[in-house]
Amino acid sequence: MSDIKLSGKRYWLVGASDGLGKALAQVLSRAGIEVVVSARSQDKLAALVDELPGKASYQTIDVTDDASVKTAVEAVGDIDGLILLAGTYTPFSAREWNAEQGIAMADVNFTGFMRVLGQVMPQFVAKDSGHVVITSSLAAFRGLPGSIGYTASKAATMSLAESMHADLRKTGVRVQVANPGFIKTQLTDKNDFKMPFIMEPDTAAREVFELMLTDSFKKSFPTLYSLLYRGAQFLPDWLYYRIFA
Repeated sequence: MSDIKLSGKRYWLVGASDGLGKALAQVLSRAGIEVVVSARSQDKLAALVDELPGKASYQTIDVTDDASVKTAVEAVGDIDGLILLAGTYTPFSAREWNAEQGIAMADVNFTGFMRVLGQVMPQFVAKDSGHVVITSSLAAFRGLPGSIGYTASKAATMSLAESMHADLRKTGVRVQVANPGFIKTQLTDKNDFKMPFIMEPDTAAREVFELMLTDSFKKSFPTLYSLLYRGAQFLPDWLYYRIFA
């Protein structure tokens, strides 16, 4: 672990009204970081700000809407770091294709990140300073059955982070990607199968915060469960799909 200090910094969390985002806002606030929390629900954001122990504010945003993103960026103002957590999930198979749900997942989980980054990154690059944390998933490592839309969008966010890191690793702008497994939220409540190593949001938030305090680019967790997904990348197609499909 490095000696990176985040206390006194100002971080904007996009997708912070529930789940991992809400838990991470609480972790950061307790660590002395000023947080700005954003999502679509003003009521949830206001309640969260009231709960936080440190300096905090909120700004509503709809990451699927260009005008909303631009308005939010202007309202939030200068920040030291950006954490992208917005996400939606509806499981379905290619045998029961749902174009509306698939497009919604792509638009929130990936394109929404691109919209926000399109407004924030020029500022970070211009001042050669800033910190971006992108939330992807263990699901991003390889295609999974019954996960059209979600797995593809998370793979896109991982690739986005990897490309940004390649461009910026020798600059003052730091990029990291967090790949959690199952987290107990309203999204995973939609699953009707056993979810190994499922984490509480607080546990996952601590993992992300620990990543932020290091110089590491990528963190996949829980560690033991992540070995399955990372190892699966090296299996030949015939064996991988025999096991996982």
